[in-house]
Amino acid sequence: MPVTKFSTPEKYEYLNGFDSFHESESIKGALPIGANSPQKPPYGLYAEKLSGTAFTAPRHENRQTWLYRILPSASHSTYKRFSDPSSPILKAKLNYEPQQLRWDPFDIDEKVDWVRGLKLVSGAGDPTVKSGLGIYVFAAGRDMDAKTALYSSDGEMLIVAQHGVLDIQTELGRLLVRPNEIAIIPRGWRGMEIYPYKYDLGRFSVIGSTSFDHPDPSIFTVLTGPSDHPGTAIADFVIFPPRWLVQEDTFRPPWYHRNTMSEFMGLICGQYDAKTGGGFQPAGASLHNIMTAHGPDADSYERASNAELKPVKVGEGSMAFMFESSLMLGITDWGLETCKKVQADYNKHSWEELKVHFKRPS
Repeated sequence: MPVTKFSTPEKYEYLNGFDSFHESESIKGALPIGANSPQKPPYGLYAEKLSGTAFTAPRHENRQTWLYRILPSASHSTYKRFSDPSSPILKAKLNYEPQQLRWDPFDIDEKVDWVRGLKLVSGAGDPTVKSGLGIYVFAAGRDMDAKTALYSSDGEMLIVAQHGVLDIQTELGRLLVRPNEIAIIPRGWRGMEIYPYKYDLGRFSVIGSTSFDHPDPSIFTVLTGPSDHPGTAIADFVIFPPRWLVQEDTFRPPWYHRNTMSEFMGLICGQYDAKTGGGFQPAGASLHNIMTAHGPDADSYERASNAELKPVKVGEGSMAFMFESSLMLGITDWGLETCKKVQADYNKHSWEELKVHFKRPS
């Protein structure tokens, strides 16, 4: 089975299984037997339940975790408002752009930790009603303080590692997250609720056409965050890994497109096969909002439309990803101006150089 060959070796052991029930003990005998909330849990621990769904959710959708702690989560000092004027993680004004947008690689700030390194680029919705999403870049250069913890009440955090290694300490154990891995941290987390997990994108088995034309692009979906409308996502997480293309009489790159969904893309490593002109770089990003036209750049079109259609493997050494959302994504002032990474000539560089090939029939 193909897996990523990481330069940093794994140092932790994990429980395997997606959407499964798990149990573990840091001290043998710490879990009560036959009951979740005994009068006196073993070793004088406190029993604490973390609910990921409403109590009334259908049984097959119910999500919960029981923890047995030295002190419960409520045993903390008074919260103090976080006031860092350089951080846009607080309520931000959003700008809505029909223009195709692409960002150069974002800078790493060696002086800041995870909390202060989060920069909100784009988003939609309202966290107070648990609806929407926010897309951040993180560029932290140092560890969080040993007595500092972060949890998000807004929603689940999907972390896509691009450069460097994250060593995440949670109340349910540690995760080592390396480039080409993703991590999911559930809502309300200080390493809590349901359970955090990670996934090696190199394990994703790609399928595709073995005859002609393109299958539906949903074949590249790794995870989905569903909306109230069946089959439509608040956010799909999609990847474009190394794969074989064998279709006959087919333009093999992704087609030119106007989409009722927003498409926010990033590149972990290598070169994306639909953008070979050089402007889409690892640690950069692009956004094609709802109904904003996009597609292969001029160089990719000329190459693919004239290529010999023999079996070819694309994406070697590459991993591109996309968040596809049903929501209109706004861009923060930081993402549009402050970061100074928006490519002013993205449209010109990609599509203004497309040639007219139309020939009127005689």
